[in-house]
Amino acid sequence: MKNSNNGLYVKIFLVLGVIIGGVIYLFNASIFERNAPIIKLEHNGFWNLKEPLKVTIEDQSGVKFYKVSLKTAKEEKILNHEQLMEPSGVVNINIEPIKSAHSLKNTNIEITVEATDASKWHFFSGNSAVKTFALTIDKTKPLINIIGNSYKITKGGSALVVFKATDENMKDFYIETSFNKIFKAQPFYKEGFYIALIAWPITQQDFKATVVATDMAGNVFKSYIPLYLQDKTYKISNITLEDKFLKGKIAELADEFDETQSVENSIEQFKIINETIRAKNEDLIHEITSKISTQMISDFKIEKMYPLVNGQVVANFGDHRKYFYEENLVSEAYHVGLDLASNAMSQIKPQNGGNVVYSDFNGLYGNMPILHHGLGLYTLYGHCSSINVNRGDAVAKNTHIASTGKSGYAMGDHLHFGVLVQGVEVRPEEWMDEQWIQLNVTDVIKSSKEVIDRN
Repeated sequence: MKNSNNGLYVKIFLVLGVIIGGVIYLFNASIFERNAPIIKLEHNGFWNLKEPLKVTIEDQSGVKFYKVSLKTAKEEKILNHEQLMEPSGVVNINIEPIKSAHSLKNTNIEITVEATDASKWHFFSGNSAVKTFALTIDKTKPLINIIGNSYKITKGGSALVVFKATDENMKDFYIETSFNKIFKAQPFYKEGFYIALIAWPITQQDFKATVVATDMAGNVFKSYIPLYLQDKTYKISNITLEDKFLKGKIAELADEFDETQSVENSIEQFKIINETIRAKNEDLIHEITSKISTQMISDFKIEKMYPLVNGQVVANFGDHRKYFYEENLVSEAYHVGLDLASNAMSQIKPQNGGNVVYSDFNGLYGNMPILHHGLGLYTLYGHCSSINVNRGDAVAKNTHIASTGKSGYAMGDHLHFGVLVQGVEVRPEEWMDEQWIQLNVTDVIKSSKEVIDRN
């Protein structure tokens, strides 16, 4: 009798084990997964009723039903719904705006997404999720008004523009060019008004600049800056490389750079120095000089520039230099500054104060301080024998910041004087011309402020 009872107990325990095991299996089986669908809506809180809203629903067991509805203060409408015959792990939905939504003006709405998966959990009814997104309808484009600008821009030169940009939900505004360079503007004089210097690089055959404003909803407005374009032809210099130069200055420079340490051929050394290292040095310059303040300014005054007293021009801006060896073109580069020479180690004294943003050695440019004068206008002083200022210094005009020299890629004592507008090299001659500054900067600012005051 006792053995009979023991057998019965064993059978009971076995049955219970099977039942418990089955329950555990079912509890952990994928068809009984217990995670609700994940609902995502690509948005930043705004909708312009032009582009569709993109909804993504993800689920482990697959989405079998979804519904998207729009709710306003007055009504609620279903925008999209579907019962899927074959559940999908990822469902992408483009929600097009309903026609009646176009009559909404800056109205707050709610987009509600409901989803149910194919899980057998919850007594075979599946897991459900509901997520609501608050959006603001904004169909109004930003407003841009050009207040004033320089009459013309010369190839290789600069121009100034003042404009008004307004929008309740402004995201960004900038000046877009035909060569993909973006110029940023600085707040000017009164709220909603902005000012910017722009530039036409010597390497670009044409020029077009447009003020662009975008808002949070994706509305875009563009306004063309009406500038008269003045072409300018720059000198092309065909230079024959001599062995004396290659075995002398180039060999000397090659010893200084990592890029030329394993290169023995003089022509290859020259190519690397004139192209690779030059590009590296200029990339650093462009990065440093591309910045512009976001602080409001009420004016921008600049004196004509001539940083080297009695300095004579020995090389012009924009010179397209082509280098030949044994009648073969081996390399080329643009001279993006104005070379001035006087006595050896002459004092460099800029006529405009500014902030020192760089004061160090920079490859081919040698010892090189850079000053920022405001509004994205920078001046560069290359090949110096010594530098008297440090990065972060604020220097007054006519301060002795450095002395001329022949550091870097220089054959004789001189100053390489560069002027840059938001990272673009421009003609120093313009900024050395008092009349040009008056017509293109001072007068434009004055007349723009008069227009702003009348508004």
